[in-house]
Formats: sequence, structure tokens, C-alpha cells
Amino acid sequence: MNILLINNTRIPATKYGGTERMVWWLGRELVRLGHKVTYLVGAGSLCSFAKVLTYNPAADINSQIPDDVDVVHFQFQVQGFTKKPYIVTVNDNPGGHPLDRNSVFVSGNHAARHGATAFVYNGLDSADYPIPDLKGKRNYFHFLAKAAWRVKNVKGAIDVATISKNKLVVLGGTRLNIKMGFRFTPNLNVSFKGMVDDQQKAALMNNSKGLIYPVRWNEPFGIAITESLYFGCPVFGTPYGSLPELVPSDVGFLSNSKHELAEAMKNADSYNRQRCHQYVMDNFNITKMANEYLKLYEAVAHGATINKNNPVLQEQNPPKFLPWVD
Repeated sequence: MNILLINNTRIPATKYGGTERMVWWLGRELVRLGHKVTYLVGAGSLCSFAKVLTYNPAADINSQIPDDVDVVHFQFQVQGFTKKPYIVTVNDNPGGHPLDRNSVFVSGNHAARHGATAFVYNGLDSADYPIPDLKGKRNYFHFLAKAAWRVKNVKGAIDVATISKNKLVVLGGTRLNIKMGFRFTPNLNVSFKGMVDDQQKAALMNNSKGLIYPVRWNEPFGIAITESLYFGCPVFGTPYGSLPELVPSDVGFLSNSKHELAEAMKNADSYNRQRCHQYVMDNFNITKMANEYLKLYEAVAHGATINKNNPVLQEQNPPKFLPWVD
């Protein structure tokens, strides 16, 4: 099959970039499986295993599609596309407007919240990660997300670490500010590492006792979760969005109470690191993801529509922030 993968940003991701990482891994795995892949992506993109075309947001999308592709896979909503069979992965929480009928979500909860059933979990390509040290001494907990996004709740992660008397390493931000809704008092137990690259991130997670992930929105998927579990880190997060699907009780603990999470973290060493790692390898590997998408490519190529109706957010006037309590 000849597949065109489209995103409006540059690949590969060098630091933060969940969607870019997924597009890269998916394309590489499809090539491994014997398919031809072309990227239509942001200016400045580079790739050694597939042809790269530059996406022009100002031009008609139909005019940018090569004639020889069999199916097109968008990473953003598109209007007026008719040239080829296609699907659209929804990577975010897009709000209350109707989505394309060929939309595919990234978790069961993500789909259900939009009145849909089609979803494909994001896969992890272990080729891009070192083999984790699952027996070494671990010295701190970590937070992994864009700290500037208030829904990711880095302040909550700092509070939980402080209450539990643990050190916290923040991957994804350098400092806190008034715009985030609070003033930051320097805390010697918190270390901000900024937007780390893959090598730095791997080294830091390989020494972490666990991920603190107290998000205050319905997380669509959360690559930070699977990356952390790959390194044997149990997840201590809130029960919102995809987290109940991704974090069963043997690999983490979920609560929207900072004190309950802090109490649970006292037992972080009781989680089996090998189990955390193997859970990701078995359930969220890139081959499984690619094969699930191939089924959808085949379906639309034969004239199917993914959803009978346009998916749309089912909840009216959802709160900006989900509850976070003491």
C-alpha cells in the first residue's frame, strides 16, 4: 500500500512533540512492514526512510496530494478533501464542533466523549530508547509534560512530591510564573530540566521511582505515561480521560486527591518495574499501532466510512479544569 502521512509541523521531533513522534514512528514501522510511505509535513523536515514533501497550509489540500498514493492519513481536521480515501487522527481535545466522519481517536475514552467508537492507541517504538535498567537504585519522581500547560498541573505534581517528601524532576519546563495562576516559591526538592531531548529524557526516567501525572483535563492518550512505564516507572495520576484505560492497578495508582497520591507514592517500590516495562511492550508497541491503522486504511480504501455520523463532543459546557482536591 502507498500511504501519505500528513502533519502541519516538522519531523522528526527533537524534544517535545507527541504527534510528531507518532507520525515518525508510524511511518517507519509501515516501511518495515513493506509499505511505501510519503510524508507531507512542515518545512525543514528530514527523513531517511521515506520521501518528504512540504505541506503548504495556504494551498488547496487536494492539489498537494500525489496521484499515486492509495490512502491519506491526516493528523489534523481538514475541509474539502476529496482526492483520495483518507482518515484523520484526532490527537487533542478539539472542542464542541463536529469532526470529520473519518476521524479516529487515540483512546476509548477519547472516542466515547465524542460519540464515536474508532480509536487506535499510540504505540511506542522501543528502537528509539535504551534498554532500561530495571534493578538500579531510583532517587526521585518525575513529571513529564509541557509545564506551561495548566491542565497538565505541574503545580499539583510539586505539591504531591512535597507532601510525600520526595524529590521531583520536571521534564518539560524551566520555571513557573504568575500567568499560570500562582507564584512559585523556590523549592530545593524540585529540579526543572527544561525541554529535554530523547537521550536526556531516557537517562532521567531511568533513575526515577515513578511518574507524577495529576492532569486536570480528559487526557486523550498521554505518551508520557507509556514512556515512563517503559522505564519501569509506575504512574501516579488523576483518573481523567485515558488514564483508567492505560494505568491498571498493577502499574500505578489514580486519584484526584493530592494527599491520596502522596500516600500511594510511599509504596512506589512495591510496583514491579519489569511488569511496568513489559505491559508497555505488550500493549503499546508500534507494530500493533501500525497494524490497527492498516485495517482502517484498507476499510476506507474500499469505500467505508469510519463513523456513521460526525463525531462531536458529547458534554455540554465542560469545565476548564477538572477537580483537584486535598
